[in-house]
Amino acid sequence: MINEKIILASASPRRRELIAAICGNVEIRPAECDETLPDRIGARDAVEYLSKIKNDAVRKDRSYEDIVISADTVVSVNDIILGKPTDKEDARRMINLLSGKTHQVYTGVTISKGEKSVTFSEKTDVVFYKLTESEIEEYISSNEPYDKAGSYAIQGKAGLLIKGISGDYYNVVGLPIARLNRELKKFVNSSKY
Repeated sequence: MINEKIILASASPRRRELIAAICGNVEIRPAECDETLPDRIGARDAVEYLSKIKNDAVRKDRSYEDIVISADTVVSVNDIILGKPTDKEDARRMINLLSGKTHQVYTGVTISKGEKSVTFSEKTDVVFYKLTESEIEEYISSNEPYDKAGSYAIQGKAGLLIKGISGDYYNVVGLPIARLNRELKKFVNSSKY
């Protein structure tokens, strides 16, 4: 476990729970920044870009003595990035796009302290069952889809819609904790603060 204090630049309760496995001394400080993506950016580049700008936004308001970790997750199907749904119709559109297909979940993570930073991303493939209209309607009628990338939460009711995954389960939840733990240990143990 990491002994240094960490600032988690995220409002996500899921990330808050997951980072507790790595560090017991975590302060939550959600990033306030413009998350507009550049035109024609791919999913992997998008999550790395967003994690960097979130990290920068929190670092400018904090002491350079603390480690800052920021993350962003997107769902991508057929090279289309699916963010959080704006309403029930948007959630229906997204779940229809995912139905019966394999899609990718990317999470970008930035770790920084002082002038030093490192950014990486993780990808997990997720396969949805072919869903009936009633299955889709039942799912989007719950509260679950509405603050989640791609309109679903693998750790919730959407787990019933998923045929399989290839890659890190926790990446789909929102934070690839095994990879983050390794990257964070390398970051802390390097002498280049």
